[in-house]
Amino acid sequence: MTPTHVAAAAGTPVGGPPADHQGAHGASAGPGAIAVPGTAGAAMAGSPAVRRAIDMLVAEVAAASAKVTDARGPVSAEGRQRYEQMMAQAAEVRGRALLYPYLGSGVGNGPLVELADGSVKWDMISGIGVHFLGHSDPGLVRAGLEGALTDVVQEGNLQANDDAYQFGRRLVGLARRSSRLAHVYPSTSGAMANENALKVCYQKHAPASRVIAFKDCFMGRSVTMSQIGDSAANRVGVPLSTLVDYMPFYDEAAARRVGATRYIDMCVWHLRQYVERYPGQHACFIFELVQGEGGFNTAPREFFTALIDVCRAHKIAVWDDEIQTFGRTTSMFAYEALGLGEFVDVFCVGKMTQACATMFTPEYNPGPGLLSGTFISGPTQFRAGIEVLGRLAENEAAYYGHDGSFARHHALFVEQVRALAARRPGWFGHSSAWGQLPDIVGGTGGMMKFTPFGGDKDRVTRACRAMFDAGVIAFYCGHGPYHVRMLPPMPAMRPEMWPKVFRCVEEGLAAVAG
Repeated sequence: MTPTHVAAAAGTPVGGPPADHQGAHGASAGPGAIAVPGTAGAAMAGSPAVRRAIDMLVAEVAAASAKVTDARGPVSAEGRQRYEQMMAQAAEVRGRALLYPYLGSGVGNGPLVELADGSVKWDMISGIGVHFLGHSDPGLVRAGLEGALTDVVQEGNLQANDDAYQFGRRLVGLARRSSRLAHVYPSTSGAMANENALKVCYQKHAPASRVIAFKDCFMGRSVTMSQIGDSAANRVGVPLSTLVDYMPFYDEAAARRVGATRYIDMCVWHLRQYVERYPGQHACFIFELVQGEGGFNTAPREFFTALIDVCRAHKIAVWDDEIQTFGRTTSMFAYEALGLGEFVDVFCVGKMTQACATMFTPEYNPGPGLLSGTFISGPTQFRAGIEVLGRLAENEAAYYGHDGSFARHHALFVEQVRALAARRPGWFGHSSAWGQLPDIVGGTGGMMKFTPFGGDKDRVTRACRAMFDAGVIAFYCGHGPYHVRMLPPMPAMRPEMWPKVFRCVEEGLAAVAG
């Protein structure tokens, strides 16, 4: 094991949490459990006083959380006035007004979150997918407390506690079931995970310097990633120094018109034009198996395999970006849902895993010095990430598959959208601006979208703000047409919640429809 990479340790269990650390879903080993017996750290971990204190704090959070039971308005007019002052102060510090008037109180209950004025919202975007287990989750609270009792706030490449490597071993153990991914390097953000992935690809295929990405992709907001992301608004004033060639993503409406086979052949032809125009100059093709910011767009397996065949023939790295996708489709990894794991060379994960990471196969293991950092993340994030991965693994049979709870929740979401469209057909009319929409509702698993007002950007974005006022937090995605998107905290959702959520959705859309 090199200092910069976590290798797949021999004998690492694949299912469930690591043997020496379990969270709310098992007996917790506690803070300092990463230490060898006989050390001060191990003594602290085994301290009954520490365990009792943590148990007490978790119970106190649970008691406060239980008071948050449904969407509601502010607790008082005075509280709302104070909240307005807090938002004005936040805007002053930030340099611009907040996109949503969201300042959390620090307490929530699964998909419900209390704001600092006492109002409560249905959180259907979960921090753009970060708060996957919901608000005030006892397992994450416990993991955070355990991490907070360690000796540092941040861990780095030079000095890290073993929880960083426990997180890495857990991730590799899950990934290698159906892929060749063997090593992981943690990072503090998705954009940094992507930066590291790009460096790995560049080094492997030097001097190749071009990148292939899908139209409407989003990669983050660093200087390089904002250039790769297909949004001119996100790179205003940024010098363009990264060479990017854009491929069309799968277009369901176009495939229906010309036939799926012909559409895929056309995309392959498009890719071959780039490869022939710039022979040997492409380091990687960035695959979003489900597009996130681009519109929660999906594609069939044969679309990806046809493009991957070209990459393989021309020694172009297959980079799977699952920072938003991981954990939300019908399998834990989207490449598992599509049977593509054997082709993945480089992989990025983040958001719900709390600590972000870049993974790669042995062939792509970079040389010393390429991946490093003063910070790679903190012990609270690593402990929380171990808890999340353990929860997903422990409940894999219940969550995933075409009959799993995530698929069932998606079906309930679709049912609510279609019922709303039946009641309010004028809100879901056709817009000639974007051509014929394949459907008013889509996505997969915990990635949910619907398209009101013909996908008009102004009305969709105003609808999201109006829904916030009505009691539900959602966001938009796409680049024409635009959609309302939801990333609910799936393990915390219950079937009876969906009608309550959509009562708020309908109220918000009504405010925009007039």
